Amino acid sequence: MSNYFQYFKQPISTYELPTKFDYPFYYEPTEIAKLACQEVQDYLENQTDFEHNFGLEKEKNHSSTPIGKMFGVLVVRNSKDEIGYIAAVSGKLANTNQHKLFVPPVFDMLNKNGFFLEQEERLNEINRILEKLESNEKFLQLKNDFHEFELNATARINEGKQLLKSNKKDRKKQRENISSTLSQDEIQLFEDDLIKQSLRDKYEFRVLNEQIELERNQFSNQIKTFEEEINALKEERKLKSNSLQNQLFNQYQFLNKFKQEKSLLDIFSTSVFQQPPAAAGECAAPKLLQYAFQNNLDPICMAEFWWGDSPKSEVRKHGQFYPACTGKCEPILGHMLTGIDLNENLLLKQNTTVKELEILYQDEDIAVINKPEEFLSVPGIEIKDSVYIRIQQQFPHATGPIIVHRLDMSTSGILVLALNKESHKHLQQQFIKRKVAKRYIALLDGIVEHPSGYLDLPLRVDLDDRPRQMVCYEHGKTAQTKYEVIERKANKTLIYFYPITGRTHQLRMHASHILGLNAPIIGDDLYGKKANRLHLHAETLEFTHPKTKEVMKFQVDPNFNI
Repeated sequence: MSNYFQYFKQPISTYELPTKFDYPFYYEPTEIAKLACQEVQDYLENQTDFEHNFGLEKEKNHSSTPIGKMFGVLVVRNSKDEIGYIAAVSGKLANTNQHKLFVPPVFDMLNKNGFFLEQEERLNEINRILEKLESNEKFLQLKNDFHEFELNATARINEGKQLLKSNKKDRKKQRENISSTLSQDEIQLFEDDLIKQSLRDKYEFRVLNEQIELERNQFSNQIKTFEEEINALKEERKLKSNSLQNQLFNQYQFLNKFKQEKSLLDIFSTSVFQQPPAAAGECAAPKLLQYAFQNNLDPICMAEFWWGDSPKSEVRKHGQFYPACTGKCEPILGHMLTGIDLNENLLLKQNTTVKELEILYQDEDIAVINKPEEFLSVPGIEIKDSVYIRIQQQFPHATGPIIVHRLDMSTSGILVLALNKESHKHLQQQFIKRKVAKRYIALLDGIVEHPSGYLDLPLRVDLDDRPRQMVCYEHGKTAQTKYEVIERKANKTLIYFYPITGRTHQLRMHASHILGLNAPIIGDDLYGKKANRLHLHAETLEFTHPKTKEVMKFQVDPNFNI
């Protein structure tokens, strides 16, 4: 029996075992998986096997930087038909991959006798040499002197050009004012002298340029000596890093239930990524399945939860369940789960109870509807039924793109649609120029203390876990929202949102993120917890009619309350 197989600490005879394995990228953990998670969480709260600062209250005085981690459990059946579970952590924990409770990685990079640490030390040595070279006082002084020289050289050349221009202008005046009493020979001598002056000026300006270029080359050659060594080291680092990465990727060999192996390079070669992203294979889910297949344990169900402080860029809540990430894990788990019967992908299901769209207003130019929750604005890759398709069917003579703006599939509320190209262009310009007034109403899981405020958190897509968004001050797009609290009750807040920009998941991120309101929208299955629906509704929309120029305002109450 495997060393990491854990028996449940309490009887589990009353727990129902699922007949299909969880679809790992969107699922609600089963009760028995939650029980396994609770036992792992109890261990984390009381263990003395390792020391790691998760950033929890009891660790506030810890000297190291707080780092939250993702943990996972896999409920399994062993060869004796006994039910238990195994547990794993994503990445390393307390600077090691070897732990009492958590299964080992697919490949242990931290093995002291392995190639990775040896080659990583060479890379670290190169980095130390580079850092020393790049901070060399002589090198820095040379670059500073060269910068000053270039500024001075520019000024000297400009002065030379001005002198050329001034002298030329002066000679022109002399020619214009030449005395009429001079003989032809005297005039020729005068003209010859002016030409000599011009040639002398040009010569002196050329000598100035040559002198500056000589001095520039002297600086460049001295700087080049340092830069050639720096660039050679950078090239060596790049080659060694690529070689180490490929060598590392080949060490990650993933199994499936048929004991078929595939390396990271093979798995990702047919994906949109081509190359594995950093840390691929280090997440909890692949570790759990790998250990199960290696030790003849049959997977039954799984669950992953976050423990500790949230990263500043993402939304991660302590103790909350999360699905496997798509960027790193989807290609890997696609191979590992071959032959295993999975639950359906609920991401591909939408509200099928929508018989007719509720039309609030229509004329020959526009239609205004109340979009139901869990219904697409435009067709998706898998799901075609959408507002766009329904409007096409209902208004077969409509021309142009129809859709002017969108709401997330999970969000309900008001949409204005254009029934002809001219109206679409006019309405679209109103949205682009922010001439449209929008108000959303949401129910948040938590108390927002300030009665009103302004949120400004730049957003971009999480490349490792689409469609999730993340806060990124370097590459994110500006995302701004005003808010106003309506009511607080039973640890919930009813709130108005006034989006200034219109980024993907903007309101959901601004509500949930620790740098925002730190109170996710109830029912937010990406940044909060699942519920019967996402409690976010586009309640009010005000715009100018594209033809009549009349200001039109629509308001629809949500089908949820506090």
